[in-house]
Amino acid sequence: MREWVPVPGSAKARLIEAAIHQFELTGYEAVNVVDLAGKASVTTGALYHHFGSKLGLYLTVREDMEKRIVERMEGAAAAVGSRGHPAVRAALLVAFDAAVRFTVCRILGEQPPVERDDPVATALRPLLTKHKAPAADILAAAWRAALLAVATGASSTAARASLVYVLSPSR
Repeated sequence: MREWVPVPGSAKARLIEAAIHQFELTGYEAVNVVDLAGKASVTTGALYHHFGSKLGLYLTVREDMEKRIVERMEGAAAAVGSRGHPAVRAALLVAFDAAVRFTVCRILGEQPPVERDDPVATALRPLLTKHKAPAADILAAAWRAALLAVATGASSTAARASLVYVLSPSR
């Protein structure tokens, strides 16, 4: 979770709320800082003061959501057993459901605009029993593809069913 919590109604809090909405609606590249600041009822100067740049604001939002998702993944994996296919399956399905519930499918589904470690793949590695690095990356990519399907209009039920299919041990 966040190590800081902006004061409700503050410029920083309004920017975060507007950013979640705008980045989810159109994706990082399409968001314009002037429009984003206007939706938060602040100046672009406030955005740059609190976050340094559009990228700084985006990474703040994304990293906070990823932390929330990873915490849920860890809990789901622990609930069914700490390793193996059932833990991986539970972790990714809980992560999918949380992203849908938080309405951050595009934010978490799209590739970040900067090179960085994937916290979802990192959370999956200890759950896997073999081929940890490639399997974690491939499974995280499937999870992100399901999220992007929802973000671009597929029903969450259909996208989740597709993810379940990919995660099935035998088809």
